[in-house]
Amino acid sequence: MGPGDSLAADLSLSSYGFELLESSIAQRPVEPRHGARLLAVEPIGAHGPLARSLTVWDLQHELEPGDLLVVNDTRVLQARLSARRASGGVVELLVLQPWHQRSTGEGDDSCWLCLARPAKRLRPGEVLKLEAAGQPPLELPVVAVDEASGGRVVRFPPQCTSAERIEGLLERYGTMPLPPYIHEHDAADRTRYQTRYAARPGAVAAPTAGLHLSDELLEALAAKGVAIARLTLHVGLGTFRPVEQEDLRNLELHSEWVELRPALVAAVELCRAKGGRVIAIGTTSVRALEGVAALHGGALVPFMGPVNLVIQPGFRFQVVQGLLTNFHLPRSSLLLLVSALLGRERLLALYGEAIAQGYRFFSYGDAMWIPPQAVLPVARP
Repeated sequence: MGPGDSLAADLSLSSYGFELLESSIAQRPVEPRHGARLLAVEPIGAHGPLARSLTVWDLQHELEPGDLLVVNDTRVLQARLSARRASGGVVELLVLQPWHQRSTGEGDDSCWLCLARPAKRLRPGEVLKLEAAGQPPLELPVVAVDEASGGRVVRFPPQCTSAERIEGLLERYGTMPLPPYIHEHDAADRTRYQTRYAARPGAVAAPTAGLHLSDELLEALAAKGVAIARLTLHVGLGTFRPVEQEDLRNLELHSEWVELRPALVAAVELCRAKGGRVIAIGTTSVRALEGVAALHGGALVPFMGPVNLVIQPGFRFQVVQGLLTNFHLPRSSLLLLVSALLGRERLLALYGEAIAQGYRFFSYGDAMWIPPQAVLPVARP
């Protein structure tokens, strides 16, 4: 295969497929958090194997004093609800975001966009009855259909105008929105499907690479001189929308609401000034950092608002130098993002090794460490 053939394959969705057995999909997380396996990618040009097998606890030995870890401090809402229709049938709701957040970032009333299942006959004007053990039934009118998402706009009680204000109701009536490929649910998911630094409610899926960072590991990293800075990206509807177009040249992805505060920007500037490395914990941190930089000519500035950035092979990063990430679904936008750092063929070879060695995939699975020296030279900041 020549360079032209390889480039054409990079821009074709089918080139990002791989076979994965059901048994490779993690159903429960490893305890302790830092006990998960870690596939550490070797530097460009290294002889021998493509990667080493470590544990996440070993990440402290891979990082250097002066490095900066950028984490996503979003908190997952217990956003999965069970409601009953007037006909007696049960419908499941996944509460996504305030209806008016799309354009303003704020909910100016108590209507929320929800995915519903089954949704086909669920029309505006119907009143659902929210039910949960030990809680009084609560009426929720359906007020509109959102054609773009296929979701339903549902009116909640008047006080439920933001993630902070609806969180109490969801804790009483809802359950954790674990991904559909996780079939084993447990009461421990309420805490285990949150990062240890989760602080800002609003996500419907966890930034899963951060699930590996235990209190003990965070303390060990701080003692070594590794700094941590926080941003917020609420993982939302896009998590449930697969890439469907084969030709990736004009790929567009969902917008995501992010917040980069002045302290984060200052931490990145200080890290750079001291010769440290900016390491993203998870693809959500990558999308937030690179999305904001792309909007400002490569500069990182305090920002709050939507970003919409496609990261795939050929992308040159402006901020991120290394990445800790989980193993992702085939043909997904996340696989494209990691391919931009490593190259598609090398990434798929690494995934092949991980599968052969019994690594655990997806949200509760193991992790991959991509140090700066393993990133393609053409992709480096």
